[in-house]
Amino acid sequence: MVLLIEACSSGKAALQRGNYEQAVLQAVNRLRSSPTNKNAIATLKDGYPLALNWHQSKIGQLQASQEKFRWEQILQSYQTLNQLSDEILRCPACLNHVSNPPTFLNEMNDARNLAATARYEAGDELMKASYRDRMTAREALRHFQTAENLVPNYKDVRERMAEARFFATLKVVVEQLPVQSKMYSLSDEFFRNQVYQYISTNPRMNEFVRFYTPDEAMSQKLEQADHVVRLQFDDFVVGETFMNTNTEVVTSKDSVKVGETKVNGKKIDVYNKVTAKLISHRKTVTSKGLLDMQIYSPSMNKVIFQDKMVGEFVWFSEWSSFNGDERALTKAQRELCNRREVPPPPPQELFVQFCKPLFNQATQKIKDYYRNF
Repeated sequence: MVLLIEACSSGKAALQRGNYEQAVLQAVNRLRSSPTNKNAIATLKDGYPLALNWHQSKIGQLQASQEKFRWEQILQSYQTLNQLSDEILRCPACLNHVSNPPTFLNEMNDARNLAATARYEAGDELMKASYRDRMTAREALRHFQTAENLVPNYKDVRERMAEARFFATLKVVVEQLPVQSKMYSLSDEFFRNQVYQYISTNPRMNEFVRFYTPDEAMSQKLEQADHVVRLQFDDFVVGETFMNTNTEVVTSKDSVKVGETKVNGKKIDVYNKVTAKLISHRKTVTSKGLLDMQIYSPSMNKVIFQDKMVGEFVWFSEWSSFNGDERALTKAQRELCNRREVPPPPPQELFVQFCKPLFNQATQKIKDYYRNF
């Protein structure tokens, strides 16, 4: 067990498996804490030349190949060799056995620039292709992003990324048709504002879907949307009133004092249950609407998705009156008898209230539909 632990900590086991980089790094780490460790010294002396030779051979093969993005692999090899060199240079004990390990900073920087050039040219080629579509533009964007990660601010790569993203994005205009009411002068401004605010707050529900209001599409000179989401009220009822009145005779739960009598010349309280006639009223005002959501594709000239949602709001008022003995009433019944009829909210407020659940349904359906585009 001790020998096995020693072999692992010194990098000997990794060297035997052909994992030269790991072997060197483990040996260096071991020599920092134990400068005379024989296994670590042997691993370093054998492993570093092998790692150097393997990566230089790999670099030569890649340089001679026609692999389009070979410079990224070459860059990785130079980065690995520079890391090994840096670790050895920061280990005094290691320098006694590997002197002057070479660094490849210039070669690494050249490979980085060539790798960025290859990605930039690949993206540019895709953007110029006659068959370019959204998926092609997405691929071009990935190439430009890789170029930017390799060399920040490489040429005009950030402008090219913005261009590719625009063409890679599904552009969706959300239209809301105004409410037409002959009975009421109703405004759907609340619902419209809520939807547009949601769109403005979440213009990109995922990376490649962009939502516009009609005004935004016009101001940004969007020539044609990929999709048009249309929201329209098919039908609605505001202030549908129902009145329910219920009359019942209620009796007190316990006996209460109802009078006095004399027994053998003495006054005695008389107890009995009492009753009252309770008249209960409940006014219910229901408002509801049917919202139609369609997603229209201009290029296909057809509706590609449609759903209808129902929103409802029920307002009510309850009050009561009674004849008879108040003691027959429960606490809740007495509270209702102290109430008076309350007028319902105005039609506009009722309209707003049944729109609230419709807003939640509509935005959720939009989010679900475009989640995976």
